[in-house]
Amino acid sequence: FDTWINLRLIALDDNLLTGTLPSTLGTWSALTLISIRSNSLTGTVPTEMGFLSSLQYFDLYNNSMYGTLPTELVQLFSLVGLDV
Repeated sequence: FDTWINLRLIALDDNLLTGTLPSTLGTWSALTLISIRSNSLTGTVPTEMGFLSSLQYFDLYNNSMYGTLPTELVQLFSLVGLDV
């Protein structure tokens, strides 16, 4: 996954994904969009997501995630869309 560090978009909607959101996504600093809606993800949003300074859209709607959003997300000054 280290070769994906320059990836800008992740769109994995409606793919029957299970498990948790990997904290390593927080190291892919070029990401501007993460859309993983309508899957079966569980767990919480990793605090590392707060390191994605280029992130503009973050969509985790219609999963089975729980807990509060990490306070680190307030550092995402480029974020214009958040759907959980």
